[in-house]
Amino acid sequence: MAKVKAHELRGKKKDELLKQLDDLKQELGNLRVAKVTGGAASKLSKIRVVRKSIARVLTVINQTTKLNLRKFYRNKKYKPKDLRPKKTRAMRRALTKQELKKGISKKKKRLMAKYPMRKYAVKL
Repeated sequence: MAKVKAHELRGKKKDELLKQLDDLKQELGNLRVAKVTGGAASKLSKIRVVRKSIARVLTVINQTTKLNLRKFYRNKKYKPKDLRPKKTRAMRRALTKQELKKGISKKKKRLMAKYPMRKYAVKL
């Protein structure tokens, strides 16, 4: 198999990519057997190309999966941690623009997080 190009992989469906991944893994297994049995030098140099092609296919699969997840969670209130912006620890804990407008201090924000407003259910 020739070297796989990432831009060609992006147009394919996931099941096609998985089939290609299986083919590449099968080919890698065959090349490793040829290496042990003393195969030709051309086969030995091809191992690297196949390994990199497997990595490209897996990368495209993971990127498309993450892109679809980002689209799904775009307008949701809560997102998985790996889809949230990383920033720094201090930036994540800093006051938001809305909190700054309200005039909330950092101490007040910490207290609100520790002791949230109690919600009571009233029996009728």
